[in-house]
Amino acid sequence: MTVSKEELFARYKQLKSEGVSITLMELKKQMEAESGDSPQPAEQPQHSGFSALSHTPQTSYVSQPEQQQVQTTYQNSDYGNSQPVSSWSTTYISRQEQPAISTEPPQHQEPPHFQPQYEVNQTVQNNYANNFAPIFSYQRISPQPEQQPVQTSVFQPVVTDETAQTPDSINQTERTKYCLIGYPLGHSLSTYIHQAGFNSLNLNYTYEILETPPEKLVDRIKYLKYHDFAGFNVTIPLKLPVTMFLDEIDMSADLIGAVNTVKINPDRTMKGYNTDVLGFRNAIPREITLANKTIGILGTGGAARAAITAFALEQVKQIKIYTRNIPNSIELLNYLRSKFPNIEFNAYQIQSIRDLSDIDILVNTTPIGMQGRAADMTPVEEPELKTLPQGAIVYDVIYNPKKTVLLKLAQKYGYKTINGVDMFIHQAVEAEKIWTGRIPDFKDMKIAALENL
Repeated sequence: MTVSKEELFARYKQLKSEGVSITLMELKKQMEAESGDSPQPAEQPQHSGFSALSHTPQTSYVSQPEQQQVQTTYQNSDYGNSQPVSSWSTTYISRQEQPAISTEPPQHQEPPHFQPQYEVNQTVQNNYANNFAPIFSYQRISPQPEQQPVQTSVFQPVVTDETAQTPDSINQTERTKYCLIGYPLGHSLSTYIHQAGFNSLNLNYTYEILETPPEKLVDRIKYLKYHDFAGFNVTIPLKLPVTMFLDEIDMSADLIGAVNTVKINPDRTMKGYNTDVLGFRNAIPREITLANKTIGILGTGGAARAAITAFALEQVKQIKIYTRNIPNSIELLNYLRSKFPNIEFNAYQIQSIRDLSDIDILVNTTPIGMQGRAADMTPVEEPELKTLPQGAIVYDVIYNPKKTVLLKLAQKYGYKTINGVDMFIHQAVEAEKIWTGRIPDFKDMKIAALENL
């Protein structure tokens, strides 16, 4: 039986609020199976996707004849103390049969290719080139003959006299404000680059930095929806929690399991996107060949998932994930192996790095080295770093400072380096495409960033 859009999103939000991570596509299949006329045979579904290592419970569903029992466990996160964390995906285990976790890659299947479904004004021309177009293509969305009813959020804010508006006034109010939410944000350059992007399009829009601790997220969402904001960016530690407040999620965010860009529609519904994959890939010069390379990823957060996805779609040979907690990565590995069966994935203890001689590209996605947090530290010490082979590339997604301790050490030993500035600009360009349907000037945005570093 066909599952309606309203039923799908209602179940999706319910699971998100319970700390369960599952992609919309897989949830739809599950609901269709549940609504069948004949009983479905028990099976072990594929792991359902990424979820951030945030302060939320790790949830496992155990199937029973008449009810589901939810189990919650606590683990250590990659860069924090012991606390509740969500797993990379929801694990479904039959009570009658609980197979051991397999370390063997699943049978071959084609990797997913997704297309962000937002509009871009094709008449705008400037110096920005989308280097990742063969995989991430942007297509104009044609109006559908039948419009589905608007699915409103289950987290509807309470309208006070201060924020109350009639439906007519909502449509008449021009939303011209954008912002960044996350915590802490003292290092952010987002205001400078987005303001430069809006200026390059002759748009009289504003961009603000709004520090938002996790416990203030509910109030912040209410504020943005009722104070003329047309969209916002999301950074750590809110990339996963914000999904609970969204009415729709783009396929890119669904695949990665994290949102970094949100568009607020005139009716106050919100759609989430992830532009980090494009930002990460477009920052790598096109002359660098990625196919059949061995990649080392330091960290397992949202930036790590974006990097892993970008590399996997380029058909690298192997991705080694260095983490502080290998047990937390078991479901991640199973998910990656199911989605990208032609690529070898393995996890290693980051504290035990001794030999990097087989790594072609080493990527730091941890906050170690970031201005204001651990600027005088490096995730890989000098003796281990210099075991990289000649010709290796060291890529640090941190953009402030633009030359971290890790990159300075890499340059000392003659390795090619890539800092996080270009990734930062590229993902911001993609965000403004989503918000405005037009392409801002990449060079203007980069100059603004460099002037304020």
